[in-house]
Amino acid sequence: MNSTARQGATLFRPSNMSISQLPALNAILNSVSAILLITGYLFIRQKKIKAHRASMISAFVTSTLFLTSYLIYHFSKELGPTRFQGEGIIRPVYFFILITHTTLAITIVPMVFVTFSRALKKRFDLHRKIARWTLPIWLYVSVTGVIVYLMLYQLY
Repeated sequence: MNSTARQGATLFRPSNMSISQLPALNAILNSVSAILLITGYLFIRQKKIKAHRASMISAFVTSTLFLTSYLIYHFSKELGPTRFQGEGIIRPVYFFILITHTTLAITIVPMVFVTFSRALKKRFDLHRKIARWTLPIWLYVSVTGVIVYLMLYQLY
């Protein structure tokens, strides 16, 4: 990498943030996404379409930032895997949450794109049909992401 490219790359990496801090950032981004999803839902129930749109686009941006940070963390060679330290009944609980979270996280990505696509094309009848499934799954993934973080890094 030449010096110009190296300088450009450092513009996008805060010098005071390390890879080890990304899981906490990811939990914050997941929390914000969950709040935005709930807010967007409440707005559409009140027929506040512009506010709904703004909340859902913000949730999408926040989730995209999360995914970027998550991939940077997991593809980084700086840290090894983090093993769950909990014992007893909490172990199967943790792994149930982790497995359902991971499976649904993979599932939700194309669902979000289809849901957004239908809204952007003003196909609101089709948008509503898939959004009824997208919202609860996306919310589950956001909330369980925070729970996995807490169980893996804070509680055990």
